[in-house]
Amino acid sequence: MTDGGANVVAVTEQLKTEGVPYKLVNLADAARPTITTAFLQDTVSGAPRAKYQAVVLPNTNPFGTGSAEMAAIVAFEKQFGIRQLSSYIYPTPEAGLNYPTYAGQLDGITGTLTPSAKAGAFRYLKGDVAFEDNDPNAPNESYGYLSTPLPDVPAAGTTPATHFEPYLTKDGGVLAGAYTHDGRTEMVMTFAANHFQSQFRLIGHGLITWLTKGVHLGYNRQYFSVHVDDLFLPDARWSTTANCTPGEGCTDPNVTTPDIRMTADDVTAAANWSTQNDFTFDMYFNGFGSDEAVEQNGSDPLLTAVQANKAKFRFANHTFQHTYLGCQQDVTVIPWVCKKDANNNTLWETRPYIRNEITDNRNWGNAKGFGQDTTELVTGEHSGLKILPQQPQDNPNLGLAVNDTGTKWLGSDASRDFDQRAVNNALTVPRYPMANYFNTATVAEMVDEYNWIYTSRADGGSGICEDNPLTVTCIQPLDPATGYQNHIVPLDARIEMSHIIKNDPRPHYVHQSNMAEDRILYPLLDRVLGDYRSVFAENSPLVNQRMAANGAELKRQASWKTTQGAVTAYLQDGRVTISGGGASVHVPITLPAGTDQIVLNLLGLITMTSPFGTSYAGEVSDYKTGNLTFQVGAQTV
Repeated sequence: MTDGGANVVAVTEQLKTEGVPYKLVNLADAARPTITTAFLQDTVSGAPRAKYQAVVLPNTNPFGTGSAEMAAIVAFEKQFGIRQLSSYIYPTPEAGLNYPTYAGQLDGITGTLTPSAKAGAFRYLKGDVAFEDNDPNAPNESYGYLSTPLPDVPAAGTTPATHFEPYLTKDGGVLAGAYTHDGRTEMVMTFAANHFQSQFRLIGHGLITWLTKGVHLGYNRQYFSVHVDDLFLPDARWSTTANCTPGEGCTDPNVTTPDIRMTADDVTAAANWSTQNDFTFDMYFNGFGSDEAVEQNGSDPLLTAVQANKAKFRFANHTFQHTYLGCQQDVTVIPWVCKKDANNNTLWETRPYIRNEITDNRNWGNAKGFGQDTTELVTGEHSGLKILPQQPQDNPNLGLAVNDTGTKWLGSDASRDFDQRAVNNALTVPRYPMANYFNTATVAEMVDEYNWIYTSRADGGSGICEDNPLTVTCIQPLDPATGYQNHIVPLDARIEMSHIIKNDPRPHYVHQSNMAEDRILYPLLDRVLGDYRSVFAENSPLVNQRMAANGAELKRQASWKTTQGAVTAYLQDGRVTISGGGASVHVPITLPAGTDQIVLNLLGLITMTSPFGTSYAGEVSDYKTGNLTFQVGAQTV
């Protein structure tokens, strides 16, 4: 139930993120339903059934003293053991807390999960929850109160006992905790939050687990895959003097820079880093680059090194030559435009040409011993797919070639094409670009280009930030020696973490140039992995999988959004019953560890049981189809 406050919106977004169905009641809407017993419960097989698993309110009682609606909620919670979240409160004795010992800014603090929180719903976290402080000049990014619990009150006659269990604290002051009173339990939060803030995203899954006692529809993971594009190709290099990249926008034909290409030592470093960090790269290769090196030099040590370390990587198709597969480009003007025929029709790269780019590279990789999933493809520069403003539609021949080659998953650029969509028989898999530019191999180059993009003309930059103030923020020029490690790395690591902690399977991509020379990719990845592993427990490892699996999960998530209204699921007497979806609906299910999937005969007797789900975050979860019954384990729910 929402009053429009950010905390309830944050909970709603977390439910969306995990695919947990909910009903939203806008308290400001005059036409909203009245909260009554009939609204909250019904019957099944003659027995009362709760229609909802949990209640989320903006505060402890948004209806006012003596409200019949609040009385109905209280009775409902008592009858079915339903938990309540009061999402943002001012501490008072009515919430089981003393009045605040502190009220004010919480920017940059570190909250601590208590042992009971880590043993319960928040067991996927190690214990520290850092509050963001993204801009020291912007006060009150977070605001809230610290308080201490009231003493426990034992039960007396018909009066239930009261107890406040702290879950998230700062120096002994409560930021969140569960208040058991009046025969029911509500969690209260004493800090303002929004769904963009990492402190809320970190505890968001735990809130759902606590509210539902670990029994709910929905599926949550932390995904992180890194695609390395252009393996075997040389990448053009940024000119720190001309502030452009030859072949990629330099107007002066006399500007030249040496290309960037990995060496055998760079491959060894990548393999060693992968082993040390238990993280596998997806190498998107272009066979032409190696053939060209052999033609020019007689051999290709890079290919030999990759073959020697091939067990350390996953390999995928990036087309043979990395040519542009959309419209035929007229590069005599900047920016380039699509060529037209005499009738002003766009000239497209042909179906046979695109098909050959895909199959030639696939065959080359097979001949070199690189195992591939032939359903995966990323075209050079994501070409063939629409790109604004020059090419507002896909090359129609791309989809035909995709069908010809059996491609099912087609990488796209999430910064331009965020949602998964069909390209004939294939589905796109949007990929997040990471901060490191394709045309940089050294720290100095990376900082120089970054400064060019993000500083004003007066500071020696391009002024892009001045011309686009709504989308780009101007910064002070970064120090060439420290700017990468002290500014770019932490900023981009925070962006990557924001993707990871929102159940988002979209992969990330960089280029082989970032593994060469200064190997600027590794400080960034070290920061991302370090930040993640310092916060999440071992029961919640990063899910590092190839693009086909990421695409399949995006497809399931999108399907569930449109089909969940057909599914009925409820818990009664320790059994979860799910029905209505049919064989085509993949239902995401999360249950406590130890849950069994059971088969019942017509008399309702168990005929077969099997352990349910895959373990993650201290729970078990999976997608299932059809009518299902589960026996929740020994845990009381």
